[in-house]
Amino acid sequence: MLGVWLLIILVVVLGWVVAMFNGLVVLKNRVDEAESDIDVQLKRRHDLIPNLVDTVKGYATHEREVFEKVTEARSHAVQAEAGGMAERAQAENALSQTLKSLFAVAENYPELKASDNFKMLQEELSDTENKVMASRRFYNTNVRDYNTRREIFPTNLMANMFNFKRRELFELDDVNEREVPKVSFENK
Repeated sequence: MLGVWLLIILVVVLGWVVAMFNGLVVLKNRVDEAESDIDVQLKRRHDLIPNLVDTVKGYATHEREVFEKVTEARSHAVQAEAGGMAERAQAENALSQTLKSLFAVAENYPELKASDNFKMLQEELSDTENKVMASRRFYNTNVRDYNTRREIFPTNLMANMFNFKRRELFELDDVNEREVPKVSFENK
């Protein structure tokens, strides 16, 4: 009789261990899928930038320094794809800052702002930025769920035993981007 109870306990414990392991695998795969979504959107963003720079160059030829900074930031962001999420987020934040300076240059050229090609590229980039933000939220949600599950007892024992590593969030590093924009209707 004792042998039957031991067998039942062993089967229950084994089933419980398998369920914990499989739960971690499911969450890890969701994080990997979400990371892939970010990669797709960032690649789309990186592919749009050279066309945008070329379009602006056609109108603002003397703004060479801005073009070089955007090109350099894009190159750094593409190279950061091989790094961790924190490095990638930092490179993407730097790229966003240089794109802001490119659009600031565009503001000085009314004929550029009226260009259909520029408008189309600007709309595509804006759409892509929205998709990057959505992908980032999806990724961070999955990372949060995965990290929480792997840190909760007793699953943390299983996670450590089978080398389920903590995953990094894809976060904004620039405090200014977290601030609410200030709107003023005062005449200056």
